[in-house]
This record gives sequence, structure tokens and C-alpha cells, in this order.
Amino acid sequence: MENNKESLPTSQEFSNEFIKFLTSTETNKYSPNPLPSPSPELNVNHLKLEKEKYLEKFERCNGFEFCRDVNQYQPLVMIGKGSYGEVFKARDQNDPNVIVAIKKMITLREEEGFPVTSLREVRILKQLNHDNVIKLIEVCHTKACKENKYRSTFFLVFEFCEHDLAGLIANKEIKFELADIKQFMKQLFDGLFYIHLNKILHRDLKSSNILVTKTGIVKIADFGLSRAFSIPTIDKPNNYTNGVVTLWYRPPELLLGERNYGPAIDMWGAGCIMAEFFTRFPVMQGSSEKSQLMLISSLCGSITPEVWPNVVNLDVYKKIILPKHNARKVQTYFIHHIPSSLGCDLIDNLLMLDPEKRYDADTALNHDFFWKDPMPSDLSKVMSQIKNNCHEYIIFQKRKFQNNQQIAKRAKPIGVINNDASTSGFHDFIY
Repeated sequence: MENNKESLPTSQEFSNEFIKFLTSTETNKYSPNPLPSPSPELNVNHLKLEKEKYLEKFERCNGFEFCRDVNQYQPLVMIGKGSYGEVFKARDQNDPNVIVAIKKMITLREEEGFPVTSLREVRILKQLNHDNVIKLIEVCHTKACKENKYRSTFFLVFEFCEHDLAGLIANKEIKFELADIKQFMKQLFDGLFYIHLNKILHRDLKSSNILVTKTGIVKIADFGLSRAFSIPTIDKPNNYTNGVVTLWYRPPELLLGERNYGPAIDMWGAGCIMAEFFTRFPVMQGSSEKSQLMLISSLCGSITPEVWPNVVNLDVYKKIILPKHNARKVQTYFIHHIPSSLGCDLIDNLLMLDPEKRYDADTALNHDFFWKDPMPSDLSKVMSQIKNNCHEYIIFQKRKFQNNQQIAKRAKPIGVINNDASTSGFHDFIY
């Protein structure tokens, strides 16, 4: 590869080229010639030296010339962490007014290179363009060098959102009116309608993956488990993995082994999120797949062929013993939490055991819940009163910090003056 000093694409243009690189078999276009097969007489040390020279040459040629260096961004605070990687709030070094969210991708095994789940996430997000879907700005990487064994770490750069729903709901100082909740859910269903219309399944819908800007715009985020789907037929059913969706938001069909599924799995998660607005905590918090099924059965009624005819075809259903006489209690349970019978009815239809009876996004948007007073509010007013970022991770870390402080205070001898600074409010912290 020649070290051409071509102008770099803009951050809006580069991702298609990067995707092409990640999926291309035309190695001569995007990378140096492959290493020659080693001759038997070459010893291990010589091979190692040759490999280092080869990789150094690749780096000098700027191997990812359409992918910018992540050092252009200054990390400010970690706002999320999980098996997918770490997410940081960051500032653009070239324009301090630009704030972004950077997702560091974790590669569990070195030989895997660019994670396939992240590749899928990039490809899907570049297809989508909607106000209620998070926007991918660009992909960055660290400079490959001898210290990191010439393996770049990749980062996805997103538009920054000040809050996520899990953080907002967990903050008891924030009070949402019924009209506010209607607006949150309307935007969530708008986003789901759009991604399902584009034949995409999210497959990890939960409150911490629903972001909210300071002006009240809802953004569906974290497409790391998402995938394209097709309409199944009798001759050609879908055969997707059922090990998706965080346990507390996982629908019964996945727990029972269904692989031929569609958008209904996301709608179950939407129902759980809507219920969470009113209870202020996740409704069904199972510790295992079996306990999650038991909780679902307790709230939504017994899982039987009478209410769900096709359940008899699911592998796990044939092997597990489930309660047979549980009554459905969705509406009677939530009527104590929700000041709206229409809201109870909508949740009831989102938490249907049979996925074929579960509301889709379009039906949910046309439910009377959104068309009777109070009408969905303008969220900009209530969001303007929230002065600190509310992310689930930050709030969890803050509570952990406060608990540790309380333990330390109890351990102090009598007479010690407490000079601790106030920790009220949900400010950004770096841990």
C-alpha cells in the first residue's frame, strides 16, 4: 500500500467505506499484501521479527486511513459499562462545544479482530435515520503500535444524550406526570415502528438502552444484539438465536426456546418499560430463566395451549413443568400504580403471552391511551428542570459511593468532625 496523503472523508461519509473495509475480500485495496508462508528453515524469532516489520509498515502506511484516531476526543466521564464494552462522555478536541458518547468495543479474543456484533451494529445504524434512533457519527481507533501488539482498539462515536430512562426512573426526585409518560412511550413506539418497518429487530430493549436528550427526545440505542429479519413462511421459518434480550425484559417465547420470532419480542420489552414508569422499578426481576418464567406466569397467567396454541411446539415447554391455574392479573395489579385504565389496558396488550396476540408498534400508537386527555406533553419543560445527567451507571456508582461513605462515617470514633462535602445531585463523576 502506498502512503498516499489523500484527504480524509468527513465523519458523515467515512462509515460506508469502513464497512466496505470490514467486509471486503479485496485485501490489496485495503491492506498490505498478506504475509508469505513461512519456510521451514525460518526460526520462531525470525518470524516474529518479520511480523513486526510487516505491521510497522502497515501502520506507517496508515492502514485505516478512512478511520480517524480516537485521540481527537477527550474522555470526560464513564456513563456505561457492560459485556459490550465501555461508554464515555467525551469532548471533541477540535471543537470544545461538541460533546459525544464513545463506545469502546471489547474483543474477548485477540484473533477475532473487529467484533462481529459491533460490525452488525455499525451496518444497521448506517441504514437507519430517525429522530428516535441513536445516530452513529463515526468509528475511530487507537493507533496500532508495538506496545499494543499492533492491534487497534475500535470505538463507535454517537451523538450524546444526557439521560437514559433507567437513570430517570431511578431518580425519585424526578416526578413525571401521566402526559409526560405518554410522550415518552409515544416516541418509543415511533422508533420501534420505524426499525420494524425497516425489518430490524432490536433484541435488547430495556430502560437503560432508551436514551433521552435534555430537550426530551427519546433515542433507541445499543443495537449490539440487533439483526435484520424476514417474514417467516411455513416452508422457510426463521432460525434465530433465542439467547437475546436482558432477562428481566425477555419475552416468554424466547425463554421457552422459540427461534422463529419477530418484532413481538421487542414489544414485550416496551410493555415492561412502560410498566416501569409507574412502578419505578423493573416489574419482573427473575434470577434465572426458570424463575423469570414463574414470575411471568404469576403476573400474566398460566402458560397453556388454551391461551397460546403454538406453545406446545416449543422445546422448553415440553420439558418444563409450569403452573397450570394462575389467573391473569396484569390489569388488577397495575390499576394500583397507574392512574389510567387505558394505560393498564395498553400494558395488558403488550404483555400478551402469545406473541401473535401482542400489540405491534402501529397498534400501540393508535391505542386510546394516546388519544384521550391528558394528551402527550411537550417534554422540554420537565426535562429543563433536570440539571444533572441521569444515566443508570452514574446513579449506581453514586449510590455505591454514598453507601461506602455511610459505612466510613459509622466507623469514625466519636468526636470526629464531619467535613465531607455535599454529594447531593446527579453530577458527572469519573471512577
